[in-house]
Order: sequence, then C-alpha cells, then structure tokens
Amino acid sequence: MKRGSRRVAGERHAAEQARKQSRKRGGRGGGGRGGRGGDQSPVKRWAKKIVLWGGLAALVGALFLAVAVGFAARSIPSFYQLRATQNAQTILVRARDGTEIVELGPSFGEWLEYNEIPSTMKNAMVAVEDRRFYSHFGFDPIRLTGAVVESFTGDKRIGGTSTITQQLARNIFLNNNRTLDRKLREAVLAMALEWKFSKEQILELYLNKVYFGGGAYGIDSASRNFFSHPATELSTAEAAIIAGLVKAPSSYSPTADVDAAVGRARVVLQLMQEQGYISPAEANVDVDAVKLKKSKGENSVRYFTDWALPQLDILLPETFEPIEVWTTIDVGMQQAATASIKSNTPDGAQGALVSLDRDGAILAMVGGTDYVQTNYNRATNAMRQPGSSWKLFVYLAALEAGYTPDDRVVDTPVTINGWSPRNNSGRNAGEIDLRTAFAYSINTVAAQLGNEVGFGTVASMARRFGITTSISTYPSMVLGSSEVRLLDMTRAFAAVSAKGTSVEPFGITKVTTADGETIYEHKRSRTSKLVPDYVAAGMTDLLQTAVNTGTGRAAQIGRPVAGKTGTTSSNKDGYFVGFSSGITTGVWMGRDDNKRVPGLQGGRAPAQAFAAYMRYAVKDRPVEKFDTELQLPEWQLEPDDEYFFGDPDDYYFIDEQGNLIEPGRREQQPGEVPFPVEGEQLPGDRLRQPGQPGGESGQAASDDFLERATGQQLPSEPPMPRTIRPSERAREQRRE
Repeated sequence: MKRGSRRVAGERHAAEQARKQSRKRGGRGGGGRGGRGGDQSPVKRWAKKIVLWGGLAALVGALFLAVAVGFAARSIPSFYQLRATQNAQTILVRARDGTEIVELGPSFGEWLEYNEIPSTMKNAMVAVEDRRFYSHFGFDPIRLTGAVVESFTGDKRIGGTSTITQQLARNIFLNNNRTLDRKLREAVLAMALEWKFSKEQILELYLNKVYFGGGAYGIDSASRNFFSHPATELSTAEAAIIAGLVKAPSSYSPTADVDAAVGRARVVLQLMQEQGYISPAEANVDVDAVKLKKSKGENSVRYFTDWALPQLDILLPETFEPIEVWTTIDVGMQQAATASIKSNTPDGAQGALVSLDRDGAILAMVGGTDYVQTNYNRATNAMRQPGSSWKLFVYLAALEAGYTPDDRVVDTPVTINGWSPRNNSGRNAGEIDLRTAFAYSINTVAAQLGNEVGFGTVASMARRFGITTSISTYPSMVLGSSEVRLLDMTRAFAAVSAKGTSVEPFGITKVTTADGETIYEHKRSRTSKLVPDYVAAGMTDLLQTAVNTGTGRAAQIGRPVAGKTGTTSSNKDGYFVGFSSGITTGVWMGRDDNKRVPGLQGGRAPAQAFAAYMRYAVKDRPVEKFDTELQLPEWQLEPDDEYFFGDPDDYYFIDEQGNLIEPGRREQQPGEVPFPVEGEQLPGDRLRQPGQPGGESGQAASDDFLERATGQQLPSEPPMPRTIRPSERAREQRRE
C-alpha cells in the first residue's frame, strides 16, 4: 500500500509540474489567461490593422475596377464596327493665299484578317512591342512595375509601359498626352478590350490600324508604301522593318533614314530570336538587301509642315474630324528659297533657310537640300555655331553701354584670360571706328568690347533677343562658339529690323473644319521693347555698312540691306542673316557630320543664297530706307562748355565778408571778364596770342574768374578740358 501511494503521489507531482510549465509557456507566448503575455506589442497590432485595411481597400479597388471595366466593355463598339471606322485625321494645309500646298492624312491598304496576316509579321510585332501579349489581361504588371521604379530613379515621365492592347485603346479612343489620367483610362479600356475580344481579334485590329509613318495606317498600306507589294508577301526582314517603325515612325522611316530603319530592324530580329520565333540563321538575314520603293520627290514645304503641324496638339481641342490649316507660307517665296539653297549650297554640304515677315510670320522655310533624301529640319532643329554673326549681340551690348558707330577703337593684338584671338586677315588695322570694325568683322575689337561690357552681359543680350540654346560665357563666345538654331538667330535679327521690338515666329494663322467653322485663329503675341530705339538704329547702321562695304557685299540686292556674315573655324559652318523691306532671312550651310567644307564662308555661298532669294521676296514691296539716325539719350550726348561750367547766372558766390550771393544777383566787378558765349567775341580777343588764357588754343575763361567761381586755386598749368563719354570714362577706369 505504501508503495502504491508513493506512486500515486509521484504522478500527482509530475502532473502539477507539467501544469506549471504549461502556464509559463503560455505567459511567454502571450496566450495564457491572466498573465502579462496576453498583451500584444503595438507593432503587431498596427501590422494586423494595415493588413486588414489594406486587404479591404484592395477588395474595394478591385470591385471598383471590375465595375469600370464592365461599363467600358459595354460601351465599346463591336469588333465589326471598330473594323469599319477610321480614327485617323485628314489635314489639308493651305498657303497664306489659300492655295492648297499639301494634304496629309490616312492611307489605308486592304484589311487583312488574322489568318491572312503573315505569321512573321505577327511575331515581329509581339516580340518588339509586347512579349507577354498572349498572357496578360490588358496591361503588363511587370512592365508597369519597372516603369514605376524607373520614374523614381530616372526619367519622371510615365511611358514605356503600353501593351499592344493599350496602344490599340489609345489609337482608337484617346490622345497621346502622357498624363496619369490618360494612362489610367488607357488601362481600363485595355482590360475592357481584353474582356470583350479575343487576342486574335485585338491583334488583327492593331495591325490594321496602327500608324507606321508616311501617312500609312495598317501593315498593308505600310508594305505598299515602303516595298511596293501587299502585306501578305512580307518577308522576315521587311516585317522587322515595319514592326520597328511603331516606336518612332518619323525617326525609323526607311524613306527618311535608311540606316536608322535597318538598325532598328536588326533589334527586332534579335528579339524574335531570343523569344524563339526565328532561328539564329533567320535573325542574320541581310536587311540591307531589302529593296525599298522609290519615292517621288516632295516639295520642301514638308520641312515647314513637319515643324508647324505638331503645334496643333497644343492649339486645338482633341478632334478627329477633317480640318484645314491656313499657314503663313508664301508659295512663290518657298519655291525661290528652295531654288536658292539647291543652287548655292556646296557639293556634299547641306543648306537651310528661314524667312520671317516683320510680324514674325514664316514666309519660307527650307530644312535641307532634299526632303526625300533626309527630312531632318536643319532650320529648326540643328544646333550649329553661328561664327561672327553672333557679334550682333556683342555690339548690341556695346551700343547699349554707351558706344556709337563713330567711336574710335583700336585693332591691336589682345589676350584675355590666356585667349588670344586673331583676325581672319592676320593683320591689325590700328585705330579705326566702331563701324569699320564691325563691317570687316575684326575679331580683336569684338573681344575687347565683350571683355569691357562683360561676357555675361553679351549672353544676357542674346537671351533677350530669343536665343534658347545654351550660351557659353568664356571669352571666345564673342566669336560665336555657342551653338544656336537658325530660326533663333533669324528671330534676333528680325527684332533689330523691328527697331528693337521682340518678334515671335509663327506658322499657323487659322484652322477651320471642313464646314468652314474657325476653331483656331492666331492672335499677335504681346511684344516688348528689347533695346532703346537708338541702340537698334546704331545696330542697323553697323549691319548696313557690313553689306555695303564689308564682308557681306555678296548680299547686295539693289536696295538697302542690313546683315552679317558668319564663318566658323576650318570652314565648318557658313552663316548669313539679314533684312530688307521688312523681311528677315537667315541662311546656314555646312555638313551634317561637321566636317570642313572647302571654301565655305558666310560672305560667299550663304550670302549669295540670301541675295538670290531676297531679290524675289522683296520685288513687290516698296524700297525702305533704314532709320540709322541716332537720337541719343542725354547721358550719352557730347556735353558743351555749359555742361561743365553751367550758366553764370546759376552760380552761387561768397563775397569777401563770407555772405552767400544768390544766382543772378552778383554784379560784374570792374575789369572782370564776363562768361563767354558761343559765337560771341570778347573784348581784347584779337589781342590775345595762342597759348594765352582765352586765346585760340587756351581756356575759355581767365584763371582769376575760375578761381572765384569754384572757390579753389587752380594749378599753375591746368590740363586742357576733354569731353569724355560714360563709356570712355569706364574704359579709362579699367586702364587705371
């Protein structure tokens, strides 16, 4: 009995110990009742709340998205309705006189059903535009996540995330604005398309509606435009070229830039190989061997329309209806500009021309010698050095600082911060006037002027006159080392022609619907005074002299012309910009690869092209003489003797007793010489000898008079008085 009772007691003890251990574990784990472990930490409580509320928000968002997609799907037209509609816009472009100059719009080929489209074409498009097209539900979460990460680490814009379905939704229903709102609507519509249509139907719509450049919508139109055969006959290389166009139809168009199109096609072929659509042997196909359709020549006015028409996205509300765009282009001037560039541009080089009316209307624009060969617009996009035509801003700053065309300057060797400019002639002329220095484009004088007024001041003047590109403030900037656009330089010279008033170039006067309703009309921009009239007049004086007797003589047209030449180092760029009878024209010539052009100088081919065009441009306009008369402000006028001494009646005097004598009340003392008046002979003048006070080469009044007038004793040999302008005084202070 004792042994059994001990065994029972031991079992009870073991059970008690087990219960204690269980309590301890419960307390530590937070699950025991009545222990401290029953309280959860704040972090865990908030984590549970976040998960709970986040899940609830996701559920509500998913529900809302499903409702939005459902409503969108119900409002989307049927597949056959979408197939029958054309979403592209027809644009009729007219010249300033109403003449039709070009019609831009959709070019549709035959509609190809899904089974008629070559597999290589479908595979090429999926490979380059949407590799997960067959697995996503309208948008690609992987690409979207990558784009969001990129927006925080690099490019801030929302882009590069669109699937084929999203692109189709945008092409049919939306515009191309890169905004968050548009991207959200695009995603909803894409999911609605996926809900309503099959992948095959979506791809069929896309390949028959997407824009491939050159006015071609759909693969059949693109194939006929680029390769002269229907899309059903596309080869792998041709399909790769077409698929590569979607990203940037203008940049990769085979009719505009063959090298770019071929390079892009090779990227497409590589992607097709990586995704298993073609073999390595097929990926190595010779794209260069593809035969392109020979394009018929197009008028150079396309350079202008390529620049002007994209502005419609800003000027007009979103619309797909046909419109007519009335422009500022003069048909005759455009033809004359094209001929002048083609006939005067050196072999192997390119040329560009921009011509502005006095209100900023673009009368002619030529962006190159051949639009079909290259549609790159060198008049509006190319940034090249303007050479000495940049001196316009140097001399404007100098004139504003107090110089006049007649001021004397010294052409002498100069070194500024280790930079030593040299003249084109290799010689120095010594002392000359400002007018001559500008007319012969003397570099050393421009360097001295820029150093005096400040290179930052010159840069500020260029900005004031409409230069939008980056401007260097190194000393060499005075010779045109900063790259500019021809349109900006022409705008700056036009402002001088407008007597220092700002000029804003524009190309579209109004836009109407096919029914004649005006939906946009140009309103003249607010102008501002950039420099005073006397500065513009002085600058016009300098520019006119440069054409009459200086480096721009080849630009003469038998009536007043003002302008400036420009030539860069090694003859890489030639410039001439000038104006006559209210028309301002700029001409640039050079090579796209920036190599030297033998014999190219601004005073030769560019000036000759300017003259050839301007003879036609101004033929129906009256001859206008330039206003070069300087109406200088008071602070810049040559002061006479009264400026220094004033009227004698205005002097205050102190008598011998120290009393203040008011002006006009002081009586002339016996024997005192009166204050001389210009043109009046003083008593005894004919008895004075040169060198004596009051003589021909002496001072105007006696020392005794001056000592009493000023209250100071004069030096025994007073210096000869000299008239100094503010600008001269500043120069003397710098020399000191």
